[in-house]
Amino acid sequence: MSRVAPSGKVAPSGKVVFVTCEPRQPDWEDDQLAADVLNARGIETSFLAWDDPGAEWDAFDLVVVRSPWDYGERLDDFLAWADSVGPERLRNRPEVLRWNTDKRYLAELDGAGLPVPPTLLIAPHGPVPEFGGRVVIKPVTGAGARDTGTFSDESREDALELLARLGDQDEVAMIQPYIDAIDEAGETAVLFFGGRYAYALRKRAFLPEVGVAATKPGTKIAAAMYQDDLVSLSEASEAEIDLGLKTIAWLSHRFGSMPLYARIDMVSSPGAGPVLMEVELTEPSLYMERTASLERPGAELFADAVEAELA
Repeated sequence: MSRVAPSGKVAPSGKVVFVTCEPRQPDWEDDQLAADVLNARGIETSFLAWDDPGAEWDAFDLVVVRSPWDYGERLDDFLAWADSVGPERLRNRPEVLRWNTDKRYLAELDGAGLPVPPTLLIAPHGPVPEFGGRVVIKPVTGAGARDTGTFSDESREDALELLARLGDQDEVAMIQPYIDAIDEAGETAVLFFGGRYAYALRKRAFLPEVGVAATKPGTKIAAAMYQDDLVSLSEASEAEIDLGLKTIAWLSHRFGSMPLYARIDMVSSPGAGPVLMEVELTEPSLYMERTASLERPGAELFADAVEAELA
């Protein structure tokens, strides 16, 4: 079906579902803000947990992955679910999710000539070299800064304890040098919806000087992720937007289609260009509530991209 927009043009309609997990938490505003815009445009938008046994995914025209933040503990199940929904309906597509849920994708970005930090992979219970400075250690799968910490050779025993725990969980770990510019300038997140630059965010440093980030009680997500001042609306530099555009172009070529959404996190050091930290294509927080002051808020821009997928 279609509808007539105020401009007189025929606009798409359909049934959209935002994929989340249960129980949803009241501060997940991104989902609701975008859903409200879509519903106001005549596009019926609802919510379902990815593992809801009663869900009939083929009843929807578009299945948009938004906040299934429990998938990390059941990654194989989550990816099997994505495959079952299929690339025609699911956004981002199953092959994108499979690639993006393992941070070893950074090696592919590096091979493509995109700037990434030096990254060392540690197999479960594998040998651990000297750090030679402050480093960040985290698992290659998971979200929300789970089991993520900063260490140095002076705190090596604490680092080995984290690596041993990850090894017991049969997880591959990654070690990267800590980029000092994060302490002063934070990270820049450059947002793209439907391949178009939407807005930029600034995330302040939140990892402890030494040790693993504290988690929110009842979750495995870092408590800092829930702090109101963690992220603010910002302006990206030309170099940061350019790196985002190059990354989006590479992703489009790599997967044969443009991702519906991408949050590209990077750090810019004085005297050097930005470096990619992560490319978030699975369940990134988009912090749309921070964009109310923009001429076109993030929820509207996200809704535009969803509408385009329905056209």
